[in-house]
Amino acid sequence: MFRAIRGCMGLVAVCFALIAQAQDFESVKQAAEQEIAPAQNDLGLMYANGQGVAQNNAEAVEWFRKAAEQGYAGAQNNLGVMFNKGRGVVQDDAEAVKWYRKAVEQEDAPAQFNLGLMYANGRGGVQDDAEAVKWYRKAAEQGNVFAQVNLGFMYAEGRGVAQNDAEAMKWYRKAAEQGDADAQTNLGLMYANGHGVSQDNGEAVNWLRKATEQGDAKAQNSLGFMYAEGRGVAQDDGEAVKWYSKAAEQGYARAQHNLGNMYAEGRGVAQDDGEAVNWYRKAAEQGYADAQDNLGVMYENGQGVAQSYTEAEKWCRKAAEQGYALAQYGLGLMYVKGQGVAQNDAEAMNWFAKAAEQGDENAKELLAAMNNPIQNKTPVR
Repeated sequence: MFRAIRGCMGLVAVCFALIAQAQDFESVKQAAEQEIAPAQNDLGLMYANGQGVAQNNAEAVEWFRKAAEQGYAGAQNNLGVMFNKGRGVVQDDAEAVKWYRKAVEQEDAPAQFNLGLMYANGRGGVQDDAEAVKWYRKAAEQGNVFAQVNLGFMYAEGRGVAQNDAEAMKWYRKAAEQGDADAQTNLGLMYANGHGVSQDNGEAVNWLRKATEQGDAKAQNSLGFMYAEGRGVAQDDGEAVKWYSKAAEQGYARAQHNLGNMYAEGRGVAQDDGEAVNWYRKAAEQGYADAQDNLGVMYENGQGVAQSYTEAEKWCRKAAEQGYALAQYGLGLMYVKGQGVAQNDAEAMNWFAKAAEQGDENAKELLAAMNNPIQNKTPVR
């Protein structure tokens, strides 16, 4: 019931250009009122972050604008962020791009990163992965950790550039060595999967552990998987449950599903179908297909919950419609048996065909049997 460790995470979000250092609010304000652009930018950051003063986005925008209009690149980027997020102003992607562009003309790395993100997500203009890569690279080469992570992701996924795991590793490593938790997690996963580097479970655990020390839920889940499977560490279901729990309590759906599996199987914890259902439901409600299917099975069998074919069909369908082969097969069986739905062989065959296209052997056999009435294949789930 476990799923293998997957690849890298998605794109990192926008960032402010600078974080104001610990400064006295009044002294910064005094300098800002004297039209000193860096001080105006710092004052904007203080208002944006609630640092030394009550948080106030409108005031932050006012001070960022004053500095931006003087040509201060950091403030231009920060004003772009405020428009991007709709903080203190009406959200406006076009305005965000306008201010990012002013800052990139001065080689501002955070603005280069943010402009790349706008191209990657198609915000404020046409979606263009090649342009995203171009701007990520400019920022990454200046040492911007967020750009390094995203450039690694683009190489890993082959977006805007030829797919290249070695290049992905290179950029993840640069960011990981700067202490970025996302990069550390991705680097660990690359070692675990042998992508761009010789497979090395010990190195995978090393990098995943660094990210868990920063509370990264994805790393916590992946470290739990390594303990569950005994990869790079001594197999230990108790440790697996510990790490799954940390990630699950942060709302990470994959970990919630894995923790549900541990309760269902009594691994590292007392077997408890009710707790399994509890964690499957949390992940299922976030749209996680594996958990939706497992929750459906629990309803179908009356494990940890009152038996209900109606609920079983509901959750199985949610997973099936996401393309999850096991759920497609299960939904086909429900149509064969008339459980939770009216009996309908044509619909059953439709769902078996979908699962069979993904290589599900049981679905292939039942589909063949239904197309050949001479055979007598007993449906199993």
